[in-house]
Amino acid sequence: MITRMIFVKVAPEQVKEAIDDWKKVCAPLMISQPGCISEELLECREQPDEFISLSNWESQEAIDTYRSSDAHERVKHGTRGIKAEVMVKTYNVVG
Repeated sequence: MITRMIFVKVAPEQVKEAIDDWKKVCAPLMISQPGCISEELLECREQPDEFISLSNWESQEAIDTYRSSDAHERVKHGTRGIKAEVMVKTYNVVG
C-alpha cells in the first residue's frame, strides 16, 4: 500500500470553499478510482488554512493511472479558483 499526501495551504478567505470543493468534487472522484482505498482531508488545528489530502492506494500503478485520467483533470479544474500552495509526497507503508 502507498500513502499519498498532498499538503495544501489555501488563502485564508478560501478555507470554506476549499473544504466544500474537496467534499463535493475531489473526494468522490478520487475514491471512485480503481486502486484508491481511502481518501481523507485533514485540517490543521493550529493553522486552519493548512490541509493534507491523505489517500491510500493499492499501488503506484493505480496512482499513475489516476494521475493520467479524466478524473484527475476534473479535480485540477474544479480547484483552479482556489489560491493555494501545494506539495505532493508519497510514502510506502512499512508498519
